[in-house]
Formats: sequence, structure tokens, C-alpha cells
Amino acid sequence: MGFFDKLKSGLGKTKASINEKINNVFSTFRKVDEELLEELEEALIMSDVGIETSTKIIDNLRIRAKREKIETDEDLKAALRDEMKKMIDIADVKLNLDKKPAVILVVGVNGVGKTTSIGKIANRLKKDGNKVVIAAADTFRAAATEQIEIWANRASCELVKRDEGSDPASVVYDAIKRVKEENADVLICDTAGRLHNKKNLMDELAKIQKVIDKELPDSSKEVLLVIDGTTGQNAISQVKAFKEVTHITGLVLTKLDGTAKGGVVVGIISENQIPVKFIGVGEQIDDMEVFNSDDFLKAII
Repeated sequence: MGFFDKLKSGLGKTKASINEKINNVFSTFRKVDEELLEELEEALIMSDVGIETSTKIIDNLRIRAKREKIETDEDLKAALRDEMKKMIDIADVKLNLDKKPAVILVVGVNGVGKTTSIGKIANRLKKDGNKVVIAAADTFRAAATEQIEIWANRASCELVKRDEGSDPASVVYDAIKRVKEENADVLICDTAGRLHNKKNLMDELAKIQKVIDKELPDSSKEVLLVIDGTTGQNAISQVKAFKEVTHITGLVLTKLDGTAKGGVVVGIISENQIPVKFIGVGEQIDDMEVFNSDDFLKAII
């Protein structure tokens, strides 16, 4: 099964949910008027796109309908897809790995699929011919190191670890040393997901980034935030909270298979102006792919 087929299958519930709501609006279509646009806006909000983003989409659609003299339901649907695409096409979704060894710092609250995502990204990078080292810098959570070790083994990547409770920045320092010794291409760093204590998290991430900047000043750097797609609007709040703590360069969306809340992807990107770099729609190690806005929209509408 190709990735688009996996995406289409994985986002089946989201597609059913969004299509049902949008089709209900168009089922009584007579003309493009204010009543229809308001019903369409409500359908988008109910599809987890978010109030702010849904309002923006319909405002743009209202202007287009008048300017382009849109009269048919098919033309209006095409314009709707186009406006949604504009919302999620904000930047290059490829990882910045130009200056090696590149560093990917992975953040996110516990339970969102952070460890799994690291394993899948590492596997993908390895298949692309990169030598990858993983730093088990989530030393706070019990069993975190054991979990990341399982995924590192699956991806056939080297893991650098210390005992539970060790200083996370020291693990990253050790990992950078290993990267230099082995001339590795990419270092992926796991981190603790303690958003409830922002001060500790901020201090911890700042310390890790200080070590990275000092030891690898010229390297390409990414900070990826992993978000659980099943949490709907709460996912948007998580992105905003993490933006206060660190500079996020990209998002990884997980667990979109089996949820009807995939519409939240549009709201997350639009409201935060951060690109989704990867999307996960399955449990297997190769069930993660670079985000493609065209494929995503085809799969949900």
C-alpha cells in the first residue's frame, strides 16, 4: 500500500465526518448566499478546523464568491478546498539537514507518541542513507530510555543513554561526542515532556540547546513538536504553550488513524504558522511520511 492509500485509509473517519457535515450543507444548495456560508462555517468548526481558522476560510470564500461570481456547488467546493490549501501551504515541509551533522530536537508532552515518532523518523533518515545517532535525553520519565532503545534497535540506529535521573544536557553532550567520533549525519534528541511545569522544561531545553550551539555551532537544527491528532482543539493549545517555551520549526502529527478529528491539522497550521513536517497514520515503523498538503486534502475532502 502506497503512502497516499495509507493516508486515505487512516484518515477515513476524518473524511467521513467532514464530508457528512459539508454534504449536509450542500444537500439543500440553491445559491451561494450568507445563509449557506454560515452553515458551511459551522460545518468546518464542527469538523475541528477551529473557530478562528473556519472564520478566516469563510471570509475569504465570501470575497471570492462575489469576485468570481461563483454560482454552482462544485465551484464553491473547489474554492473551499483551495482556501484550505492556502491555510496549510505555509513553508517548506522538508527537514533542514543541509549542514551536517544536523540536529533534531524532539519535544512534546508525554503520551503523544514522541518515542514512536523518533523511531519512525530515524528509520526514514537511515533508509535515505544517513548515519543516525539518538540521544535518550528524557531521563525524567521512568522507562523512557527502555522505550527509545526498542525503537532505536528497530531502526538500526545507535543510542546514547545514561541512568534515569541524569542531567539531560549531559546525555546530549555524550551523544554529540559520539556523532563526531563516528562522523554521523544526524543526531535526534529525545526530551522530557513536562509541560505542566514550564519553568523546569524551559530551563532544561535551554541547557540542551546551549550544549548543541556550543558543540555544533554550524549544524542545521530542527525543533520538532509531536502532537497527538486525536486531542482535537487541545492540540492547538499545546502548540501555543510550547511556542512560549522554545522555538518550534516543525510539527509531527501522530495517531491520525482512527480519529475523526483530523480537521484540526488545518487549524494548527493556520493559527500557529508552523509547518507540519511529518504525519503518522499507523503503528508500523514505516507509517510516517513527509506531510503533503495536496494528499492530505484529497484524503479528507
